[in-house]
Amino acid sequence: MTAAPDPAAWDPAAYLRHAGERARPFADLVARVDAAEPREVVDLGCGTGETTAALARRWPGARVTGVDSSPEMLAAAEAHAVPGRLGFVRGDVRDWRPGRPVDVVVTNAVLHWVPGHADLLARWAGALAPGGWLALQVPGNHGAPTHRLLAGLCTSPRWAGRLSAAAPPPDPVLVPAGYLDVLTAAGLSADVWETTYLHVLHGPDPVLSWVRSTVLRPVLALLDDDAADFTAEYAAALREAYPARADGTTVLPFRRVFAVGQRPEAN
Repeated sequence: MTAAPDPAAWDPAAYLRHAGERARPFADLVARVDAAEPREVVDLGCGTGETTAALARRWPGARVTGVDSSPEMLAAAEAHAVPGRLGFVRGDVRDWRPGRPVDVVVTNAVLHWVPGHADLLARWAGALAPGGWLALQVPGNHGAPTHRLLAGLCTSPRWAGRLSAAAPPPDPVLVPAGYLDVLTAAGLSADVWETTYLHVLHGPDPVLSWVRSTVLRPVLALLDDDAADFTAEYAAALREAYPARADGTTVLPFRRVFAVGQRPEAN
């Protein structure tokens, strides 16, 4: 008998449905990493591996390692593996400790899932080789309707008994100045900025499609036969918050926060 799918598991196909839009912040992030010839590069929270493979293409002389806790994502990532050059390992980013100094550490759209990640960043900064780089990007849209509406539903009388603990928190990431403080306190020179992308989405309920593979995933994992009722209620609220335009497309504004730090070169 085939085991039933785990509703809490990551779905690579659903996540990649908006692969182009999700790849843009990663490209903008690593464009600010001015590492010439790194030898050790690590992608923490590598997901399906496309972005990790992009790091290997950018730095062909480096050994690149992707780390992720999801077996489903890592299974998809293995399609990009290159023996001796690009590999993937299963692990929780909170537990990651390199065996040797690392030249570039990248973590993209991961740390909003990790409470207290400022301490992690300080530890990772300490794992950098002289002249090494630490680059991070986190969603800064937790005050957007996607999240506020979902939190409101999860804590509403009908759903609170099962879903209140799964409501998205209002502030899982720092403000940009907070990341500047963390990186500079760790001894790095820092470049911090934010960008709001206007993603033009297509098809029916495209914002629901976007969040289904991210913030909605842990909520649906707690529901059974009534998941469809919850999803329909949420979808209706999203359609009102993000109305379709005359051409049938829907615009999703998405704010993201970026920070890049470099350890000083050895004297």
